[in-house]
Order: sequence, then C-alpha cells, then structure tokens
Amino acid sequence: MDRREVRYTDVFDETIAMLGNGGLLLASTKRSGESNLMTIGWGTIGIIWSKPEMVVLVRPSRYTYEFIEDSGEFTVNVPTPDMAKFVLFCGTNSGRDVDKLATFDIATTPGQKVSSITIDACPIVYECRVSHKNDVIPEELLGDIVSSYYSEGDFHRVYFGEIVGTYAR
Repeated sequence: MDRREVRYTDVFDETIAMLGNGGLLLASTKRSGESNLMTIGWGTIGIIWSKPEMVVLVRPSRYTYEFIEDSGEFTVNVPTPDMAKFVLFCGTNSGRDVDKLATFDIATTPGQKVSSITIDACPIVYECRVSHKNDVIPEELLGDIVSSYYSEGDFHRVYFGEIVGTYAR
C-alpha cells in the first residue's frame, strides 16, 4: 500500500468535499473476520475530549451497524471521483444480499491500527475506534428534520470514533 500516515487535518478539505459529493465509504470488520461497507453522506470531523474524532451516523437497520457494534471499530475511506459507480452501488445495496467487494473486485487491506478493512483504491483512509455512541432522540429534533429524514422512524445511532490513524497517498 502506498499510503503514508498524515495528520487528519492535512486531508480535511478533500474528505469534506467527497462527503458532500457522492459520499464516503464506511467499513467495519467483525471479530469473526467478516467485513461490510456502506456509503455515508453525513458525518463530520473535529476535536472532542481533546482528541480528533470522526462522527458518523448509522441506522440500526443497516447491515454495517452490527459490524460496528461487534468490533467497536470502523474505517472511513475517501473514494476518488472515478469510484462513483462503486460508491453508488454500496449506498443502494445491502451486504446482507450481495458481496459488494466481490461484485466490483475491490481489494482491501486490514487497517494498521484497527482490524477493520481499508479500501485499497481509496487515497485517504481514517482508522477509528468508537469512543462513544448514542442514539438520536426523536423528540429533540426539529420537526422538519423528522419529517424529511425519519418519516418511517429508524433513527440513527451516532458513533464518535477517535481517529487513531489517517493515511493518504
């Protein structure tokens, strides 16, 4: 792998740009070794508890949810624009039904500081350990958020992942 460790702030602009333009790939690996990934379009990076943290939201109905719950780890992989078809596929298909990696013949490598996989084709990867999690509280949301994003319920779990390693090409 030709990525090198960088400060998480060095690749912030590229990460946020892709988050808002097609999404990022969130991956997690269970303790059993099975992995799954999904596309995310919501998240943020910042300092919480004096540590760099990646905040991601995952609905309990998503297959990846059980992977993060099992392992307490995840990676956020920043794809290139030419990976758009794969990113869309990962966001519209469940790992319960299809092996996303095999379908597109995507190579992975275990993280350097976490057990979760990283996507080899992604130039930027954040490795994270869950430092806190909490569920979105429906009655605390503005009404337009509930009607726009939660009309069928399935409120997200918010994961705060300490960024333990950031790698870029």
